[in-house]
Amino acid sequence: MTISNNKVVTLHYKLQEGDATGELVEETFGSDPLVFLYGVGQMIPEFESQLSGKKAGDAFSFGINSEEAYGEYDPDAVVAIPKDTFVVDGKLDETLLQEGKVIPMRDPDGNQLLGTIMEIKEEEVVMDFNHPMAGADLFFTVSIEEVRDATESEIEHGHVHGAGGHHH
Repeated sequence: MTISNNKVVTLHYKLQEGDATGELVEETFGSDPLVFLYGVGQMIPEFESQLSGKKAGDAFSFGINSEEAYGEYDPDAVVAIPKDTFVVDGKLDETLLQEGKVIPMRDPDGNQLLGTIMEIKEEEVVMDFNHPMAGADLFFTVSIEEVRDATESEIEHGHVHGAGGHHH
């Protein structure tokens, strides 16, 4: 069975920054595999494109340039936010404000964003809303473990159920 829309794909991967000699970002070999429903937008589109037509037992490597991964680093996504934004029940939440901490925020339209605290100043907090891998080329080494038809319920819900997937 080959990978195509509405197939459940189980695979192991190693992700490195740049190329095969780059810094290791994460790896599933030796642990639980990645299990996902192909074709519903859960993965980077170019990642899925590289898997199309592959089958269980296939092992291969490929690169994805930053523009097709998490985009280029956007300096305009680094913003200074007034410190009083972080006041909870009349007090500044000091446990929340730590450099390097990733916290959920909302934009003016109510959309949730994740921001990394870069610097804490006297009156403001500098946050970076770029994806942590923005501007980075990615290199994957992949081993396809299993490909199966998704159930009607998985297709309806848009995700895998059971082992490696979502539990209702």
